[in-house]
Amino acid sequence: MNILVCISKAPDTTSKITFKDNDTKFNEDGVQFIVNPYDEWYALVRALELKEAQGGNVTIISVGGADYEPIMRKALAIGADEAVRVDSPAIDAYQVAAEIANYATSNAFDLVLTGKETINYNGSQVGGMIAAIMDVPYTSNATKLEVSGNAATIERDKQGGVEVLEVNLPAVISAAKGMAEQRIPNMRGIMAARSKPLSVISATVTDSLTETIRFSLPPAKGDVTLIDPENITELINLLHSEAKVI
Repeated sequence: MNILVCISKAPDTTSKITFKDNDTKFNEDGVQFIVNPYDEWYALVRALELKEAQGGNVTIISVGGADYEPIMRKALAIGADEAVRVDSPAIDAYQVAAEIANYATSNAFDLVLTGKETINYNGSQVGGMIAAIMDVPYTSNATKLEVSGNAATIERDKQGGVEVLEVNLPAVISAAKGMAEQRIPNMRGIMAARSKPLSVISATVTDSLTETIRFSLPPAKGDVTLIDPENITELINLLHSEAKVI
C-alpha cells in the first residue's frame, strides 16, 4: 500500500503569538514549531500501523520553505519512509491542497491521510480540497480506519453513536483523536531519519483564492473579582449586575 501523509508545522502552544507587516503576517521570530499534532499523532501513526500490518510505503509531504525540514525529519524519525517538500510558501488552504493533490495524482497513492485540522488555523479545509481536486472519496474526522484490499472501512463519532462508512481506494481521509496512539521517536529512528530521502520539488500552483487582510489577538482577559465564600449575596448581585448571567 502506497500512503501519503500530509504534514504541517504549527506553533508550540506555549509560544507567544505576534504579527508583523501591519498585522498581515504571522511573526515567526522566536517561535518554537512542532509537527501539527493531528497530522503526527493520528494520521502518520495510523499510516505506519497499516504499513506494518500490510506492507507498503509511507511518504510525508509538506508545502513550505526549508524551515519545514526539521519537523519533517521528526516525522521521518517516527517511521515515515521518505519525505517530499513542495518548495513554496503555504499561502492558503487551496494552494496547499492543489500542490498535494497534484503530487498524489502523479504518484498513484492508494491513500492520502491528513489531520482533521491544524491547531493554529483550525480550518479543516485541506483534506476535502485534496479529494475534490483528485476526484476521489473523502471522509473527515475519522476515529478508526481499517483497509482490506481495495476498500477502507472508517468510523466517525456522531452524537449518540458511531457512524461506519466504507469507501473504495484511492481516497482521502482526515484523522481525529482515537485513530491511533502517539509514538515517540527513539534514538534508532532519529539516527535513521538523517539518511532518509527528503526531496524538494518545485511548486506547480501559483494561484491562491484568499488574501489576508488582518490578524488580531483575542481581547485580553479582564481582572478577576474574588468573593468571600461566605458572602453568597454579593456573588449573586455581581452575577446579576455585572456579569449579567442571571
